[in-house]
Amino acid sequence: MAILEILQYPDPRLRIKAQPVTKVDDALRKQVEDMYDTMYDAKGVGLAATQVNIHLRLFTMDVSETRDQRVCIVNPEIIHKEGTQYEGEGCLSVGGGAYDKVERAMKVRLCGTDLDGKPIEIEAEGLMAVCFQHELDHLNGILFIDHLSRLKQQRIRDKIAKDKRREQS
Repeated sequence: MAILEILQYPDPRLRIKAQPVTKVDDALRKQVEDMYDTMYDAKGVGLAATQVNIHLRLFTMDVSETRDQRVCIVNPEIIHKEGTQYEGEGCLSVGGGAYDKVERAMKVRLCGTDLDGKPIEIEAEGLMAVCFQHELDHLNGILFIDHLSRLKQQRIRDKIAKDKRREQS
């Protein structure tokens, strides 16, 4: 398998709205395996295809501590939300140590298909619900920092720019 390049904010490709998957085949399954390898290598719990410059509506996820409960949803859609939670979020595509609380639904019901093209429906709460919402945002060209105040967004941009300057010198 391969470790894919994770696009970094402010790369404009992160803002591309992903297109529906029309065919689940071996090529797509290989891309998904590469996404899992990339997600695990980067110590992430979720990875949207958009983040690795694949503009299809799918994501990988594993929120388990043992890293053995893989979830891949093709053409995901949230069909029900309930409650509110404020969980700290970070993102593999947003450097600078950006991490902040974001308002999300406490429980969600998500539908889509699996890698065999079979319909699936998953109910989630807590961290898994946050992850579903975060990854779905990516597929719609939205980053978690878009949910933050302008001041917090500017601080993150400044920190990323400062880190980039430090790397170049």
